[in-house]
Amino acid sequence: MAGDQVHVLSALDGAKTQWYHFTAIVVAGMGFFTDAYDLFCISLVTKLIGRVYYTVPGSPHPGSLPPTVAAAVNGVAFVGTLSGQLFFGWLGDKVGRKSVYGMTLLLMIICSVASGLSFSHTPTTVMTTLCFFRFWLGFGIGGDYPLSATIMSEYANKRTRGAFIAAVFAMQGFGILAGGAVAIGVTALFKNRFPAPPYAVNPAASTPAEADYVWRIVLMLGALPAALTFYWRMKMPETARYTALIAKNAERAAADMSKVLQVEITKEQAGDLEVAHKYRPSPSFGLFSGEFVRRHGLHLVGTASTWLLLDIAYYSQNLFQKDIFSAIGWIPPAATMSALDELYHIARAQTLIALCGTVPGYWFTVAFIDSVGRFKIQAMGFFMMTGFMLGLAVPYDYWTGKGHQAGFVAMYALTFFFANFGPNATTFIVPAEIYPARLRATCHGISAASGKVGAIIGSFGFLYLAQSPDPAKTAHGYLPGIGVRNSLFVLAGCSLMGFMLTFLVPEPKGKSLEEMSRETEPDKC
Repeated sequence: MAGDQVHVLSALDGAKTQWYHFTAIVVAGMGFFTDAYDLFCISLVTKLIGRVYYTVPGSPHPGSLPPTVAAAVNGVAFVGTLSGQLFFGWLGDKVGRKSVYGMTLLLMIICSVASGLSFSHTPTTVMTTLCFFRFWLGFGIGGDYPLSATIMSEYANKRTRGAFIAAVFAMQGFGILAGGAVAIGVTALFKNRFPAPPYAVNPAASTPAEADYVWRIVLMLGALPAALTFYWRMKMPETARYTALIAKNAERAAADMSKVLQVEITKEQAGDLEVAHKYRPSPSFGLFSGEFVRRHGLHLVGTASTWLLLDIAYYSQNLFQKDIFSAIGWIPPAATMSALDELYHIARAQTLIALCGTVPGYWFTVAFIDSVGRFKIQAMGFFMMTGFMLGLAVPYDYWTGKGHQAGFVAMYALTFFFANFGPNATTFIVPAEIYPARLRATCHGISAASGKVGAIIGSFGFLYLAQSPDPAKTAHGYLPGIGVRNSLFVLAGCSLMGFMLTFLVPEPKGKSLEEMSRETEPDKC
């Protein structure tokens, strides 16, 4: 009778691509568009926030966020994201993917707006309020990871499942691009209306009062794409695999399958599900059981560890690329620009990197993942990231020399390309394919949360490591670091370890979810 169950669910695996699949990609993908916009736009505006709130009157140097404050502002959203991934992953398996899917988007909408409304009278209270709302923003973002990946994997057919999940995740690239474009647009608008001299010319006038509105507008606009898709997300049906394998509601499963496949599932087919559940129930082992360890223990180690190592490198590079570009001289010194000019230059640089490296990498994954396979793309991505980071670190003095910055930026963009045409996409895709339905969102959430541990390490650790090893800075609240060059060596080492641990992760290409998760095998404990 288990064969009848698999026969009914195989209608999803063998279904032709429907218009509904593309609708689901857009609706789920808008969550990731918002995720990327909200997580990465903060790296654009931190320099401006430092100029607005931490410039000392009469100082010869423009203000910047103290390292502890910068680490908190960048990292607190990741702490929230980690918490949300674990909580909503568990909740999605307990009460259903659809049941909690709208909650994550609603949190993102509310907290995006609230982040921009972090009003107060002192820098400390403004930063405290901003960190509070960014934690809960991250909590909502975290829920989107396991829920979107699981929903898309359970809707898709097995021939194009990888491309569909990758397409949802690829909306991150457009979110990063949009963050840069919005920052450029808003800054250009305010620059034209409120021009200011460079800091070195007139420190007091280099940061106009209106600059305080710029970073708030950039943060608040992150609510817009999420708000536009909230209605459609609430209209999405529950996945048939959840209703069939976990809720064991055959009639509802048939109705859900009919909505996705746009065909009528007969009562006889729905009856097959009921009979299959009665005479051959699905395995019932739990996450902490010996049976789970036997079947999926190494898989969970593989998906969690590779995501952690990837995010150490990826988020370090993304969040602090403005500091790297300043260190190599690609962005002019802050004292030669007004506050709005500095944000404009940073946004333009990061948008160029996203346009040339980040976005193409995502869509190369979409194009090739179902033909090349997840394992090969992930291993290749880690290997190439290692090579390019070493290519930046070994001849670092050459790249930072006059006239060589363009070569550095080109190679730096290639590390983003192979991160996204590589492990940044596959670490998101594979956990949604290899675990049992009743633990799928939970295990994806655990893997994703491991990644956010890496992001926290990257956002806090790289902030200090990349600083010049100057003990004199400790008198001003800085910790002496190891410099950008040695930090790149550390990130190359993380990528190499990720390459080796990729061998723990199975290849789901061309296999059904039930085949990969061994859903129809009986328990052996």
